[in-house]
Amino acid sequence: MFQNRDEIRKVYLTVWQKLQKGQILEPMESVIADIIQLHSEYHTFLQQGESVQHTEFNPESGNSNPFLHMGMHIALREQTSTDRPSGIKKIHQKLAKKKGLHEAEHAMIECLGQALWLAQRDNTMPDDNAYLSCLKKLS
Repeated sequence: MFQNRDEIRKVYLTVWQKLQKGQILEPMESVIADIIQLHSEYHTFLQQGESVQHTEFNPESGNSNPFLHMGMHIALREQTSTDRPSGIKKIHQKLAKKKGLHEAEHAMIECLGQALWLAQRDNTMPDDNAYLSCLKKLS
């Protein structure tokens, strides 16, 4: 869908601008808008406009990447909407009922991040079974 980091960030900025102007959003933009609205702590980055497209967010410097974080929320929502990997929808619903949607997703993001990091480190596809096992420990 997107080719590089700048294009992905541009989508977030476009959605932010549309939100500020009260413009109609496309379906995927509505998903992004929902995530943006849940994260008021990132609004200052989005207000910077195009200059934030080239900002480096280094964890070593204590800077979390707002675009990566919001993207993880979107990934989780896509996974739960399709129930892939199988069983994630039920886990998501159970955690959301227990912790609230946003906090449930934050907990689940830890498992998703771990699964993606291991896959990248090992140059493999993410291990769905290990991912689901991590998620099940949350509930």
